[in-house]
Order: sequence, then structure tokens, then C-alpha cells
Amino acid sequence: MLWAHADGAQNDGTDAMAILDEIARVGYEGTQLGGGFPEGAELRDALHARGLRLAEVYVPIPATVDGPFADALDIADERLRLLRDGEGEVLCLALDSSPGRDESAGRASEPGTPVLTDAGWESLVEVIHAIADRTAALGHPVVFHPHGGTFIETPAEVERLVATTDPQRMGICLDVGHYLVGGGDPVTAIRALGDRITHVHLKDVDPAVLTRLQAGALGGLRHAIGERIFTELGGGILELDGVIAALAELDYAGWLIVEQDTTWAPPSESAAIGRRVLAEALRRHGPAGAGSTASGSAEAGA
Repeated sequence: MLWAHADGAQNDGTDAMAILDEIARVGYEGTQLGGGFPEGAELRDALHARGLRLAEVYVPIPATVDGPFADALDIADERLRLLRDGEGEVLCLALDSSPGRDESAGRASEPGTPVLTDAGWESLVEVIHAIADRTAALGHPVVFHPHGGTFIETPAEVERLVATTDPQRMGICLDVGHYLVGGGDPVTAIRALGDRITHVHLKDVDPAVLTRLQAGALGGLRHAIGERIFTELGGGILELDGVIAALAELDYAGWLIVEQDTTWAPPSESAAIGRRVLAEALRRHGPAGAGSTASGSAEAGA
């Protein structure tokens, strides 16, 4: 079976309750809203029965170089409804994959890559702030997730996003895997962005697949994901100990979301590996008193 994925992708038909059972069994404290999950009271009851929390609802915002589509706020409102009805916590925004950028993932700094125009940047910031204001009014934090294959992928694009958005209205979701794909170093990003980082996605990156992506030998990020570019924690090039140590220096107290987009192994096995590797890293480098991901200031979600 496939784990429920943050962007709402459908699983392979496995019953949502069975997926939640596995998330709890492996030892996670929460989950993102996955494809095929129930809504409202049914979801709340299912989570409460398993001791889980709805950590995040993800909002893919379609865009061109001129900025978000006209229905961006409507899309966000629907996802916000799902967050509110499920008694969830964080609304996570990201641009959706766009033609030209998916194909350029991993080498988006090269000349000729489609980029947001100045008007597109202004429109994006306006939409982000509008969504953030609506979400804050309901008591939820908002983060923006830089993502491979979109117009916010590279360190330079992340830097401009941070510089042009209001830190009181929007935090950054650092997805360490996507940041590596975009050409950045997650540890450097944590130290540079500091307390703008209020949400974290953890995934490792297979170096062989990344090299092929960067060389243009794959059709883009979607193809790279099919080749399992995002591998289990501890199985790739991510300096997980450095990431956890840098977050500890900031007294980071938000979610650590372990994501397994695809896997060659049984999904439960991959999820268990991620949970165990993260727990060990937290014991070595996490905040004082955080004996595992289940206690202290850092928490993990599938």
C-alpha cells in the first residue's frame, strides 16, 4: 500500500483506517491529510481513537510565471475547511508543479528556466498574505513550502520569498529533501532562516537519482520521484544529524514530518525506518530532555 501523501495524492486503494493504524503502530504522533481520508467528525474520531493529531493540510496552488491562478483563494478556503473540520494544526502552502519547472527540477538555476515575473511575485505575495489572514482568523498558523518543480525551488527563490513576505503572517516549511533538489544545503538554510522556519518536512535524497536529475537524464521531478529520489532517512545524502542539531540551536518546537513519497520496500517498513532513524538523531542532537520523537519539543508525523 502507499502512505497518504501530503499533496492529497490517492493511495492504492488501501483503507484509510488501515493506513492510520499503521501510522500509529509505527510510533508517529500525527499525520498529514492524505488522499482518501475521511473528513470532519469521522476523521477526528479516527485520529483520537489512535492517539494521533492532524498535523497539517497541504494546499497546492496552481500558478504561471504571472502568479497564482484566479481560483487560488477558493482552493485554499476548501483546504482550510478540511483543516478546521478535522481539528488540524498547520496550513501548508506550496505552488503546484508547473510546465517548464518540473522538467527543470534539480537544475532550475540554469539560464532559460521559467521564473516568476516581478508581477508574478507581487501576485504571489498578495495571495499568500490573504490566505494567511483568513487562516490566522481561525487560529491556525500558515507556512509556505518551497518545492522542487515549482517557481519557488532554488535558494535564491526562497530568499526572495522570505524577504518579501511578512514574518508575522507566514512561516517557512523547510522540506530538506526538496531544498537539496533545489541546490541548497538544509543546515545552512536553517541557520540563515532562523525562526522563520516553523514547520519541517524530512526526507532523504538518493545521490545517484539526484545526479541523473541534475544532468537532465530524467524527464523531471515526477520521473525522479518514480525512480525513488526520495529515500528513507539515513539512506541518502541528507545530513540529518546536522539538521537536528541546527534546529535544536533554534529551540525549534514545531512538527517534524517524516515523508516517504515512494518506496521500493513495503511502505510500513520504510515508515518504521524513518521513525527509528529520526528518534536516534533526536537522542544524539535534539533539545535537552527530548529522549525521542514522542517527547520534548520536537514531534514526528507520517
